[in-house]
Amino acid sequence: MASTRTLEQLLNLDDPGITLVRAWISATGNSVEELPVERASGERALVALQVTSRSPMGAVALETGGLLIDHGWIRVLGGGHARLPRSIHEWNGINVDRPSPRLRGAVLVADDAIGGFFAVNGGAFPGPPGHVFYYSPGTLRWDDIASSYSEWLAGMISGDMKKFYAGERWPGWEKDVAALPGDRAFSVYPFLFTEGPQMAKRSRSAVPVEELWRLYIDDLPKQLTRRLD
Repeated sequence: MASTRTLEQLLNLDDPGITLVRAWISATGNSVEELPVERASGERALVALQVTSRSPMGAVALETGGLLIDHGWIRVLGGGHARLPRSIHEWNGINVDRPSPRLRGAVLVADDAIGGFFAVNGGAFPGPPGHVFYYSPGTLRWDDIASSYSEWLAGMISGDMKKFYAGERWPGWEKDVAALPGDRAFSVYPFLFTEGPQMAKRSRSAVPVEELWRLYIDDLPKQLTRRLD
């Protein structure tokens, strides 16, 4: 079993990853907000993750309270902030008082305003370790979307989110999402994986992200499996 690295061993002052992340943010035309973080909170997140601050993942955990991309539609987890009150290690149940990890064999790194989840593979999914997978409430499955956290984050910051979320937004979504707390997301009905009206005509209510996690990851897949049996 590998020994736990100390904070001093994880800090990289010569080539910090936050420089690269902020360069991506500066170069994009998309809306990206970097939330501040208390240093002690960022350090706890970095040590819990056991990645260096040279990596973009470690840099986001250490140096930011999280990133709000595209008016807050995508919430990238960092060290935690009042507007994103879920630090990456606490949400994953790493080195905290949880009976087990939230998603064994993966690290959840972000989620979106309609209850989709992004995770770095560590054996949870068929496919290469380190790849980023997206769980869509429209399909109820995990799909491989990027070969690394760095590739994924750069793509989220600079990519075409309108194309990525085609058919899943509604007129005025920017204002609705900007007012959405970081620990909540929209529960959509009829469910996005079902036939139904356009998104603008479906009901949307803000609920805890925890509630959507249980619904989409645990409850609905089990219910659908029972119906097929």
